[in-house]
Amino acid sequence: MKIALGADHAGYQYKDRIAQILRDRGYDVLDFGTHDSTPVDYPQYGYAVGEAVATGQVDRGILVCGSSLGIAMAANKVPGIRCAPVDEPYAAELARRHNDANVIAFSERLTGWEMIERMLDVYLATPFDGGRHAYRTQQLFDFGEAQRVRTLKDLERGEVTDARTPKDLVGVP
Repeated sequence: MKIALGADHAGYQYKDRIAQILRDRGYDVLDFGTHDSTPVDYPQYGYAVGEAVATGQVDRGILVCGSSLGIAMAANKVPGIRCAPVDEPYAAELARRHNDANVIAFSERLTGWEMIERMLDVYLATPFDGGRHAYRTQQLFDFGEAQRVRTLKDLERGEVTDARTPKDLVGVP
């Protein structure tokens, strides 16, 4: 598996440690930086990792910044990316199992190293369940004009309607 890594100045130390772990385990790593504490703009690293995943240059991506939030938002701007900022292992598992997260974001300032290692292991080992989750995950990319009109009608009613999973997918993992 080939994995892209990126971090800003508030996440580069964890990113470097993650890169070493991945290389030691035999993963092919594409490291976009940054490599020191010089202030940089985190969106550029989120975009680079997102594009590497979206274009198929790598299989998955891992991002690190101070909070995990901004860099995840940047990655999610790239079409085809499902980046989840996570702070504990069960969230990392569900990000993969239910949302097919192809990029994950960690926080160097808010999360201890041991927790990062556990979440990394979970992220790498957990498969996507597919089924009803694939149907729902596809909707993440369907927000075009038709979906916007539908959503605005829900706003007018003050309630979301017709958001049921098709019957043939109910009960499918």
